[in-house]
Amino acid sequence: MIGDKGYDANHIRDDLEMSGIPAVIPPKRNRKVQDTIDGYIYATRNRIERCFSKLKHSRRLATRYDKTADSFLGFVVIASIRLWVRHFVHTA
Repeated sequence: MIGDKGYDANHIRDDLEMSGIPAVIPPKRNRKVQDTIDGYIYATRNRIERCFSKLKHSRRLATRYDKTADSFLGFVVIASIRLWVRHFVHTA
């Protein structure tokens, strides 16, 4: 699980360890034992967060106008295609 410092709690880390899921969560500054994290994996979290941020520029996604999950997912796909096309046009 990749998370930010807000998820650095002992009970979350213990649950992940019992499930066999590696935790990539940077430790809070006040934690006595500062664990190291894999910087490459944590950098992917940043890319995902930036993608969600760009998708939320579409007002319809940010305010969740759609009533059903299917129509919401459909607009997520449309917004993703719009971002992809914008990136493709600027690189070509």
